[in-house]
Amino acid sequence: MGLKNALKHKKKRRKFRWKDVKYKVKTLGLYAKSDPLEGANQAKGIVLQKVQKEAKQPNSAMRKCCKVQLKKNGKMITAFIPGNLAQKFIDEHDEVMIERIGGKQGRSKGDIPGVRFKVIQVNDQPLHRLWMGKIEKGRR
Repeated sequence: MGLKNALKHKKKRRKFRWKDVKYKVKTLGLYAKSDPLEGANQAKGIVLQKVQKEAKQPNSAMRKCCKVQLKKNGKMITAFIPGNLAQKFIDEHDEVMIERIGGKQGRSKGDIPGVRFKVIQVNDQPLHRLWMGKIEKGRR
């Protein structure tokens, strides 16, 4: 613990900081590289099929989801369809807009395993307004 020991401590901290996973991921931008939306908030895609996911314990339900292929990079993701009977308004080959659900640390939210995104628009019509009955589904 000499007078000029601070430099040595600083160098040591800088070296061992790379052992911290959070620091490494943030500095190298690893999340943005593996993220299907590539850092964007929303993305458009084409519905390939509608699927149902079983909810995690202790809940017992079939959550309505759809497989979406993103336009920007061709990646396939599963997106949740929010709303009671809202899956009626989504057909195969529809263009949908998706966004993140907002679970903790970018993970899936609630009892839906492996689903990190939700549908917000179908053929440029807001899904919420469609299932509320305010508007009708547009033709493509």
